Amino acid sequence: MFKTLVNAWKIADLRKKILFTLFIVLLYRVGVAIPIPYLDPVLIESASKLSGGIFQFLNVLSGTAFSQATLFALGVSPYITSSIVMQLLTIAIPALERMAKDGQDGQKKITQITRYVTVGLALITAIGYYMLLKNSGVITDTSFFAAVVIIACYCAGSSLVMWLAEKVNEHGIGNGISMILLANIISSLPGMVGTMWNQMMSGTVTGIIIAIVSLVLTLGMIVFVVFMHDSERRLPIQYAKKVVGRKQYGGQNSNLPIKLTMTGVMPVIFANSIITIPATVALFFDTPKEGSFWAGFLNLFNTNHWFYALLTFLLIIAFAYFYAAISFNPIEIANNLKKNGGFIPGIRPGKPTSDYITRVTNRIILIGALMLGIIAVVPMIANMISGNQMGTLAFSGNSIIIVVGVILETTREIESQMSVRHYKGFLE
Repeated sequence: MFKTLVNAWKIADLRKKILFTLFIVLLYRVGVAIPIPYLDPVLIESASKLSGGIFQFLNVLSGTAFSQATLFALGVSPYITSSIVMQLLTIAIPALERMAKDGQDGQKKITQITRYVTVGLALITAIGYYMLLKNSGVITDTSFFAAVVIIACYCAGSSLVMWLAEKVNEHGIGNGISMILLANIISSLPGMVGTMWNQMMSGTVTGIIIAIVSLVLTLGMIVFVVFMHDSERRLPIQYAKKVVGRKQYGGQNSNLPIKLTMTGVMPVIFANSIITIPATVALFFDTPKEGSFWAGFLNLFNTNHWFYALLTFLLIIAFAYFYAAISFNPIEIANNLKKNGGFIPGIRPGKPTSDYITRVTNRIILIGALMLGIIAVVPMIANMISGNQMGTLAFSGNSIIIVVGVILETTREIESQMSVRHYKGFLE
C-alpha cells in the first residue's frame, strides 16, 4: 500500500488529486473547530447529553464536532440519509428511474434533487439539535434571533460538508463521504487509545482484562476485514473461437471475479445512518418520563440494548443486498458475455447465465453481509457484557470496517488509475 502511494506521488496528475483530497480533509477539520455563536464552551464540555448513548457514535462520525457543538456538528449524516432516500425513490418512482437512466444529464438532475433533500434534512436535524442544546442548558441566549442564527449555522455547515464531499468525488481520490468519515474516525483514535491506556493503568483486574480484550478484538477485526476485502469468487469464463480470414480470435479462458465485499463499506455507513433516526427525532421532544411507553421505545435504540445490536446487524444485511442491486446488474453482464462470445462452462448463454450469476452473487452477498454484521456487533456485545465499560470502543467494529475498507478501496482506485496511465512496476 505504501509503495503504491509513493509511486502514485511520482505522477503529477495523481499527486494533484491526492493533495486536493488532503486539502478538503484539512478544510473539514478546520470546520470542526469553528465555534457557533450564543453557545458557552465551558457548559458544552460538561454537558452529558451530548456524549451519552447513541450520541457517542454520532460524535465519532462527526470527528468530535457533535459533542463540541461546532459548525460541522451534524457531519455527513444528512447527506448520507438523503442519498439513501433518493436511491429508494429512484426505484419506487418511475419518473426518477427514467431520469437516472437518462445518461449524464439525468444523473445531474438526480444529484441536484439530492442536494435539495440534504438541505431540507439538515434544516430539520439542525432544529432538533438546537432543542438538544437548549435542553442541555449550553445556550447563552434563547431568543428567537439567536435560535435562527444557531439553526442557520448548523444547516449551512451540513451543506458545506456536502459540497466538500462532492468536490472530492469530482477532483480527488476516493468517495467523498468515505474520506470524510475516515478522517473523523482517525481523529477519534487518540481518545480511544487513551481510554484503553487508562483502563490498563487503573491497576484493577477488570480494567486490565477489558483493555486486553479490546486490543485483541481490534487487531483481530482488522485482520479479518482485510481478509474479507481480499476474498473473491471467480467464475470461469470461456470465449468461443472465431476464424476471420487466416487469423483465429478468441478461444481464451478468463474469469469473472465477484468480491466478497462487493458493496464496500456503504452498507455499514447506511445502516448506522438509519439507526440514528429515532434518536434524532427524539431531539424535538422533551425527555419522556421513566417507565413510560416512549421511554421504553427510545431505550430500544440505546447502544447497550440487545435490540440496537440486532437491528444494526439486520440493517447491514438489508443494505448489502440493496446496494448490490443498484450497483451490480447480472443481466447486463450476461448480455455482454453473449455479445463477445463468452460463456460460463456448463451454463447456457443469455437468461440461464444471468440467473446463475444472480444465485452466486446472492450467496456471496449474504456471506459478506453476515461477516460485516458480526464485526459490527461483536464489540457492542462485549460492551454489554462488560457493563458499558468499553465506552466508544463499543463502536470499534463499525469504525474498523469503515477505516480499513476506505483505505483498501482508495488504494485499489489509485492502482487502477495508475494502470490506466500505463505506469509499469507499481505492483512490483
